[in-house]
Order: sequence, then C-alpha cells, then structure tokens
Amino acid sequence: CQVIVHDVNELTEKLFPIVEAMQKHFSAGSGTYYSDSIFFLSVAMHRIMPKEITRIIQVDLDLKYKTNIRDLFDEFDNFPEGAIIGIAREMQPVYRHTFWQYRRENPQTKVGEPPPDGLPGFNSGVLLLNLEAMRQSKLYNQLLEPTMVQKLTEKYHFKGHLGDQDFFTMVGMEHPELFHVLDCTWNRQLCTWWRDHGYSDVFDQYFQCEGEVRIYHGNCNTPIPED
Repeated sequence: CQVIVHDVNELTEKLFPIVEAMQKHFSAGSGTYYSDSIFFLSVAMHRIMPKEITRIIQVDLDLKYKTNIRDLFDEFDNFPEGAIIGIAREMQPVYRHTFWQYRRENPQTKVGEPPPDGLPGFNSGVLLLNLEAMRQSKLYNQLLEPTMVQKLTEKYHFKGHLGDQDFFTMVGMEHPELFHVLDCTWNRQLCTWWRDHGYSDVFDQYFQCEGEVRIYHGNCNTPIPED
C-alpha cells in the first residue's frame, strides 16, 4: 500500500488561478480568500493531479462507512456515456432556497424540486472523480472558464457558500449529463437544519432514502447512529 501526502499550500497555489473566479459566487466570505481555494479542490482535481492518476474518490471527514469503500469504486463502471463525476443528491431543500428567484421566474422548472423527478442539487460529501474523463471533456473545461461561470450564475441568480458543491449543483442544472447520480445510500446525509428553517412542509420529500445505508454523512455536526 503506497501513501502519498500532498502539501495543502502547494495544492492551493496550483488551484487558486483556476478557481479564483468562482470563489466569489460560491464562498461564504464576501471576498476571494486564497485559503478558500481548497474548498474547490474537486472542481479542478484533474488539472493538478499527475496524469497517471485517472480516478479519485474524494470524501468528507464526517462519514461513517458501513461497507467496503472498494464497492464504491465499482460505481465508476456504472457511469453512463459522457458522465465524468459521480455524486449523490442533496437531501435537504437547500437549493430550493438558493434558486428561489429563478424558481419564481420559471414556475414550471424542475430546478430545486425534490426527487425523483426534480433537480434538488448535489452534495459533495462523497465524490467519484473520473480525472481522465474530466481532462478529456471539452464541455466541462469550458464550464470552468470565468466567463461561463459568470453566465450561469447570472442565468440562475445563483449565490452560494458551499464551494465545489454549489458549482456542481449549478452545472448539473444546465448539463445533468456530466454527472452519474449515486444512490442516496452512498451519502446518507443526516443534517435536518432546513426542516426547522421554513421548509418543514416539503422537507421529507428531499430527506427520504430507501435501502440499506452504505455511508452515513453526519453533516452540520449531526451525530451518526451507533452500530
């Protein structure tokens, strides 16, 4: 087993010029903080990792595994043609909230609507990055350009604070074909913040998840069930 440690400062240095433009749209702070770049690591991972690394699983720290992560790696084989990233849906109505203005202007939209037919957005706690496909996707690399980021944020009136997750969500509204949607059991989010903040009537439509949980995600400091 070979372990390679990467220097965070070194990575940030490579990342910053690529993601600087999107930080002002998807960061919590009002400015563009150099250190915030690391929250966009997944977005440009294909540009900063050595070419010989072709696939990466990126995960948050607040996870509990109920199965072998090798089984998750097998999900790469289920990517449909054109998909470059595997990601699970967001399980709270956070993007119903974020896209409120676009939704008001487009009452028939699926943007921000709950599954199975809606587009609730993504949660980046568990990510499958097919780096080779990301490198080769002309479309995806165009979407990283500052002018494209600006164009999409204007179209959707989007202002977020969740880093890479916001970028993937916005891109997924426009180009869902770039994503392989992981089953909710691979990223069973436990946070219920939005249930108590104005969305109790629709919350369960987003939060429900059938099947045996393979990875629990204790987001927003939510305790993870004991075995």
